[in-house]
Amino acid sequence: MSEERLRGALRDALAALGVDDADPHVERPRDPDHGDFATNVAMTLAGRLGQPPRAIAEQLAQTLDRAAAGVTSVDVAGPGFLNFRLSTGSVAQVLAEICGAGEAYGRSADGAGRKVVVEWVSANPTGPLHLGHGRQAALGDAISTLLEWCGWQVHREYYYNDSGKQMDRLASSVRARYRQLLGEDVDVPEDGYLGEYVVDVAEAVKAEYGERFRRDDSGEALDAMRRAGVAMLRAEQDRDLNDFGVVFDEYFLESSLYESGEVDRTVARLRETGLVYEHEGATWLRTTDFGDDKDRVMLRSDGTATYFLPDVAYHMTKWERGYETAINVQGSDHHGTVARVRAGLRALGLPEGYPEYVLHQMVRVERDGDEVKFSKRAGSYTTLRDLFDEVGVDVTRYFFQMRKPEGHLVFDLDMALDESDKNPVYKIKYAHARMHSIFGKAGVEMADATGEGVDLSVLDHDLERELIKQLADFPGWVEKAAEARAPHLLCDYLEQTSGAVNSWYHAGNPSQNPELSVLVDDEGLRAARLVLAHATAVVLSNGLRVLGIDAPARMQRSAD
Repeated sequence: MSEERLRGALRDALAALGVDDADPHVERPRDPDHGDFATNVAMTLAGRLGQPPRAIAEQLAQTLDRAAAGVTSVDVAGPGFLNFRLSTGSVAQVLAEICGAGEAYGRSADGAGRKVVVEWVSANPTGPLHLGHGRQAALGDAISTLLEWCGWQVHREYYYNDSGKQMDRLASSVRARYRQLLGEDVDVPEDGYLGEYVVDVAEAVKAEYGERFRRDDSGEALDAMRRAGVAMLRAEQDRDLNDFGVVFDEYFLESSLYESGEVDRTVARLRETGLVYEHEGATWLRTTDFGDDKDRVMLRSDGTATYFLPDVAYHMTKWERGYETAINVQGSDHHGTVARVRAGLRALGLPEGYPEYVLHQMVRVERDGDEVKFSKRAGSYTTLRDLFDEVGVDVTRYFFQMRKPEGHLVFDLDMALDESDKNPVYKIKYAHARMHSIFGKAGVEMADATGEGVDLSVLDHDLERELIKQLADFPGWVEKAAEARAPHLLCDYLEQTSGAVNSWYHAGNPSQNPELSVLVDDEGLRAARLVLAHATAVVLSNGLRVLGIDAPARMQRSAD
């Protein structure tokens, strides 16, 4: 890599000045006119060397082995910045590396096989998945894949909240609908679920049990309603997620924490800390000792657990299963649970900041500035399936990922349905397909354009240099996005790269700018540009794959 060559040459130059332990940082300047790379190492060493930064920079410019660094010019700027312009051959050598690595380009071993559990969606089985769940599904899946690309051993987990008051509300709602189907004049409870899906569950209960539970208010009857609701809604959620391209390694049931005694063990362990006390008939944990704004109730006066307690028990299982890194992708409505769960875990000896949280804001679908809702099956909200049935899975996934999680997302339906370059995901896909079209016109297999034996230094046009530098940056952006748990960074990169691709591609229109065309008569230049097209297709395909999005070799717009 040209960046590593430059850093190595800088280390040698610094050693000549008596600094043999420096690790110089180089980065791309915002303004390409300032060169290909820049460093402020002279300013960071001024105090240590007792010299003005500019003087140090001038010495480095004189000492640097330019051939070893792969640079053609070194300029000292401002108070002591060093700007470097690379030779075309140094810039372009990455293309052969990209073509050779193929689907592996952008992967690294930085994670060193460490284990991480990523938990996301974790929706209650009380209704269809809504748009917030959908955004979470796309974010969690991309974060997991980013970590895998960086060498982590990722375990994808879904936590089913299949216990507690919400499940009782579901059972009561199903029972009311069941009785209505039998001709009874009953109302759904005020705090019940009103979506049409509850009627579907009630019909399934009626088909299985007939009139057996017509006037039965027993626990057996409610359990039957609850089981039917959970089974049907879990199956529906699983279908929606599978069709959305999201698959989990494990589905962890909240009920299993009670059945296995894990909740009781957690209570006993917390009591041993001396931080548990009784107040007004309830059992409390002194979470304020760990930064929470107030102490939390663990057990209500009737002995039932609050939501906080099984959450602590569940996260203890993550730690005990060997996941010293745990990431929860959840909606912003979980913000209040962060401090209390972490406090409970710290009371049990786990480190501060465990688990990590990525909290996302909700989604609003708009057309012409007005909110859009597709159906009323779920009651008061639009479902994930409603949306991806309307605009497609790839567009839905990309739009959910392309903004910072902590920002509210306005899902622009007009843009989502636009199949032109104005739609960012189509812009990237078209750029990828255009690279494949070049090989179709050339009558050459893309896999044959490896760069072996090709003089890539002829790719000296500014548009080519900028595109090559963008391609070389891909592994760094994968690493940044993984470290920040931020898929939107990779979306930004892909949009910038597809912009550079389209600038180069359209500038090479044979009828307007024949000297920039890929399929020129000059065989050497033609071969080099085919390698560039191959490398470009690799990067765009890999980037889309990380986001869980298809990268077709051909694109055809619909007639509408």
